[in-house]
Amino acid sequence: MPIFITYATYSQNGVRGMLKKPADRTGPVKALLKKVGGKLLAFYVTTGENDVVVISEAPDGTDAVAVGMAVAASGAVSKIETVRAWKAKDFVAIQKKAAKLAGAYSPPGK
Repeated sequence: MPIFITYATYSQNGVRGMLKKPADRTGPVKALLKKVGGKLLAFYVTTGENDVVVISEAPDGTDAVAVGMAVAASGAVSKIETVRAWKAKDFVAIQKKAAKLAGAYSPPGK
């Protein structure tokens, strides 16, 4: 199953909710991923630009994006970004495909 990394930043409403009722948010995220046939691999609360980093598996990108949209619709986050990730050994096939395509693209002005 494809792996996705999601970065999220809590909104003011999300922070207010956490202060009102402190809780580990891993369970709700795990349950949401399960609804799309996915699996939570890791959930981290972080410092810096992003407040949360979620590593998950989902059947495809549309499922991962739908989960992010559902969380965003709750108003708990002000920013959310989901990216596809590959294990290094699996990325070799993509490199080989790109090598076959190298030189086939004609850049603008040529």
